[in-house]
Amino acid sequence: SPLQDSSDDIEDVSLFDADDDVSRRSKKSKIRHPVASFFHLFFRVSAIVVYLLCELLTSSFIACMVTIILLLSCDFWAVKNVTGRLMVGLRWWNQVDDDGRSHWVFEARKASAQGGKTSSEAESRIFWLGLITCPMIWVIFAFSALFSFKVKWLAVVVMGVVLQGANLYGYIRCKVGSRKNLTSMATNYLGKQFLRQ
Repeated sequence: SPLQDSSDDIEDVSLFDADDDVSRRSKKSKIRHPVASFFHLFFRVSAIVVYLLCELLTSSFIACMVTIILLLSCDFWAVKNVTGRLMVGLRWWNQVDDDGRSHWVFEARKASAQGGKTSSEAESRIFWLGLITCPMIWVIFAFSALFSFKVKWLAVVVMGVVLQGANLYGYIRCKVGSRKNLTSMATNYLGKQFLRQ
């Protein structure tokens, strides 16, 4: 099918011209991009808070749904296009070539000439913590809406799972590599757990 990825491209490229200047700074634990770090969490947490409090604040389902979907969309765009680049030096996208085949492209910022990391540990922790925990919360909301028969909220929750899950999937593929690497990593982990038992 044309929607499936026919080939995976993993490139090691420089995402910014100023990478050399940035790599000379200290990269230990300080947050070098506080605005990006703030917005990485702001849209995600705001969507969850609005979902939890919207029935208390207003009786309009449409207003709540539109607000949540706008926050989720802003989060998807910000994480995919801005915060991933700045905070961890990763970027992903899907492009369709002239033949209609879909290609997933994954990029990672080149390591500095001195061999040091290009992102701070604090920013990396913030990025991955927000990227992993928020989709898990939306999955919990999905089961809650399903089992409490809140069908009208199920569409909103599924949108949260899909948008935040897509970013999580893209960045995990960026970090780890191709699908073959993910499969071998899972197999190795399960093998080690089995041997440990």
